[in-house]
Amino acid sequence: MYIKELKNFENKEVTLKGWVANSRDSKGLVFIVLRDGTGVCQCVVDATKVTETEFADAKRAALETSINITGTVIKDEKQIGGYEIQVNKLSLIQVSVNYPIAKKEHGVEFLMDNRHLWLRSQRQWAIMRIRNTIIFAIHKFFQGEGFVQMDAPLFTGNAVEGTSTLFETDFYGEPAYLSQSGQLYGEAMAMAHNKIYTFGPTFRAEKSKTRRHLSEFWMIEPEMAFHDNFDNMDLIERFLRAVVTEVLNNNRNELKLIDRDVTILENILKPFPRLTYDEAVDIIKGKVDVNGVNAITNLENELESLLGKKKEILDEIKSREEKIKTPGMKKGEIGFNQAKIDKLKQELADIEEQERNIPNWLNSAKNFEYGNDFGGSDETVLTRLFDVPIMVYNWPHEVKAFYLKRDPENPRFARGVDTLAPEGYGEIVGGGERETDLNLLIEKINEHQLPMEAFEWYLDLRRYGSVPHAGFGLGLERLVTWICKLPHVRESIPFPRMYGRLKP
Repeated sequence: MYIKELKNFENKEVTLKGWVANSRDSKGLVFIVLRDGTGVCQCVVDATKVTETEFADAKRAALETSINITGTVIKDEKQIGGYEIQVNKLSLIQVSVNYPIAKKEHGVEFLMDNRHLWLRSQRQWAIMRIRNTIIFAIHKFFQGEGFVQMDAPLFTGNAVEGTSTLFETDFYGEPAYLSQSGQLYGEAMAMAHNKIYTFGPTFRAEKSKTRRHLSEFWMIEPEMAFHDNFDNMDLIERFLRAVVTEVLNNNRNELKLIDRDVTILENILKPFPRLTYDEAVDIIKGKVDVNGVNAITNLENELESLLGKKKEILDEIKSREEKIKTPGMKKGEIGFNQAKIDKLKQELADIEEQERNIPNWLNSAKNFEYGNDFGGSDETVLTRLFDVPIMVYNWPHEVKAFYLKRDPENPRFARGVDTLAPEGYGEIVGGGERETDLNLLIEKINEHQLPMEAFEWYLDLRRYGSVPHAGFGLGLERLVTWICKLPHVRESIPFPRMYGRLKP
């Protein structure tokens, strides 16, 4: 019997097996919040309805104690999930002692060191459930569109996105690299099956600790024969719309648990704005407004308003701290005010982070040099002006990968596209149309100083029946991060691997 099935057993007796997520006792009652991996529910243990031993066990069932509970399912809309259990019988499986992740504020490094336990928390549980829906939705979309799932090797003899971010390893006496992308192999497979997608782990050896970077992450990479970059953008838009819709249809409770405002997600039905690189640069530098809002002015005004809000929060924290010190204040009132203080301190931390970030974003926007790729700050400045994902296409060819096709109408640009998530989250998809001209591709390989012999097999794809084709790569964790509105990508994967983090 699972908690997620309680709605089917109203007023009936059931047995649940799970772990204690929280508990409190009061005047002959013990309230246990039980989790079983499928959900959580409150279980009420009444001393008059169980044995003395069972009641004593209920009182000593500390956080994360594993337990069997039998009781009657009662509908109660006030409770999480809408039901609670009136307990008739319980038994302890294993008593947890001094569970390290207590009901108090912990630092990020402590939580990351205890990631194997942090995954049990309600917020992390909800995020992983949403991640699962996203993975299923991805397969559902591509299979429904007639794509064939294929697998690219993880050991490769060549770079895809530049040699500076490769993890090198010994492969039976010769150097090999952990895959940065399955795309080149995807192109070969598309020439056999027309439309394919790969879904697997990829690796980047960037020594970066930003909120967007992981060293190991999961990539979804479709490749389509007889597609140009505009067909590619159409597919990206349909794809993201289908995935976000699936989450909205299946994970409302989880989104609520993590306090995700779904208004932005519900905008997914709107058309995605498509901007050329030139148009996007003008917006970042404040030369062009978006719906009457100027990127530079907007940031300057926001920074000013943050200072006023910060003072209000500091004043309220001080007021509530003084209330707690009032003689004779009841325990419940102290707890209520302390909870408010903790929430206000989190808001304060968010504001202080914005205070640090906005000057950097302003500096980046004002000093952006035309022809450069977008950095995280540039993407943030741009995407904070939109309430749906946007597509930026036609990039200066110097800043994009060697395999992207030059625009025949203006060879200064490559037919690439980056899809940027709103709310400042930036790039979640990168792709484009592939170069089909053998000589131009050889020229670009030399220009990027890549070993020609490692790409001879790839050049064969242009020698034998080459056709227009395009594709893209979606970083799963970046998509999870945006959909869940997480402060850092590390919460989007069960066990993150990033610069400086190899354990647990």
